[in-house]
Amino acid sequence: MEIRPILSALLRNKTGPILVALQVALSLAILANTGHIVEERRGVVTRPSGLSDEHSTFYFSVYPVGKETPEKQLADTKRQADLLRAVGGVAAVAQVSQMPMSRNGWISSVALDRSQDKSDTTASIYRSGDSLVKTFGLRLAEGRDFLPQEIMDVNDGAEEVTPQAVIISKALAEQLWPGQAAIGKTVYIGSNPAAGGSRVVGVVERLVSAHAETDGISMRTIIIPQRVYGTGRTLFAVRTEPGQRDRVMKEAEAALRRSSALPLIMDQVTVEGDRQRRYRNDVALQWTLVTVSALLLLITASGIVGMASLWVTQRKKQIGVRRALGARRIDILRYFILENFMITSAGVFGGVALGLALNQLLVSKLELARLPAGYLVGGAVIFWLLGVFAAYGPAWRAASISPATATRSV
Repeated sequence: MEIRPILSALLRNKTGPILVALQVALSLAILANTGHIVEERRGVVTRPSGLSDEHSTFYFSVYPVGKETPEKQLADTKRQADLLRAVGGVAAVAQVSQMPMSRNGWISSVALDRSQDKSDTTASIYRSGDSLVKTFGLRLAEGRDFLPQEIMDVNDGAEEVTPQAVIISKALAEQLWPGQAAIGKTVYIGSNPAAGGSRVVGVVERLVSAHAETDGISMRTIIIPQRVYGTGRTLFAVRTEPGQRDRVMKEAEAALRRSSALPLIMDQVTVEGDRQRRYRNDVALQWTLVTVSALLLLITASGIVGMASLWVTQRKKQIGVRRALGARRIDILRYFILENFMITSAGVFGGVALGLALNQLLVSKLELARLPAGYLVGGAVIFWLLGVFAAYGPAWRAASISPATATRSV
């Protein structure tokens, strides 16, 4: 067994092995934690919004240039919605107060009892005078969509009306009534102590908030059946037939401009574009961490190769003597690979401890999730394999040295 002489040789020349082991430990600790962060960011970036077809959904912001009475704006909103529905290729249209992942929307406190001092949670509020279940393609987990008589027209600048019925997301339902059915329950939205409660008539499987936060609050949403007017700006969400979005966007804009007596300022935005903008920083962070991890692996491999090559040069005579005494190439190869494996193993065990300590720091300071053991195990396997493959080239060169060449005096 060669372990004892290898260990004895390493103890006589500790500086190089210690430096490589420290490099492996530091790289493993960073790699495991960056891998965990990258996977978390990937989960956030790719999480479903609840919309059935983001690629076919876009929205208009419509601003008339000129003064309009609130009543005229309400009439225009209904007329414009009908015009959009008449465009070929349109599957559904809804006037809406905000859009998922647009980073522009209303968040409100939500309580189960108006008399309590503190709200139970907060939720992102969608208000629409049309069916968002149909327009967004939301999946109902419980209950039903709004009935026509439940939809109200609300002058947003002059009145505050408590909705009699609401649809909430499954995440909010589980937050408010864990383990219970939400249908028929009452919620209180906002901080107005005089406001009445709203009855839950439906629960959608998923609907992300306008701000798409990275924590659990992003899926706590409420849909209120109110067609709001009086603010001067109207927002229309449009879902088209697959593959028709770009054409419909052009034709819909032209139809609205032709129908308006006043000039219109319009802004068209796709949900797909909102997703890219919302998660741009998260994607950039992923690529940065992946690049750092790749560089760490490259640097660590270079360190192992450099150390192994140096030892081959320093031990050329020793290798020649062993070959002259009958050592086979496979014996020399195994010796150097086992030596590097032992050094890498010391770094791996130190890296596991350092990785746990680093994760504890990230959890306490940045509120990240705890590091699953699988990342440390996977990182250990990667560095063990890296140590073997990085040392293989120098070890093979050592095994190829002939006894005559290795023992020749210089």
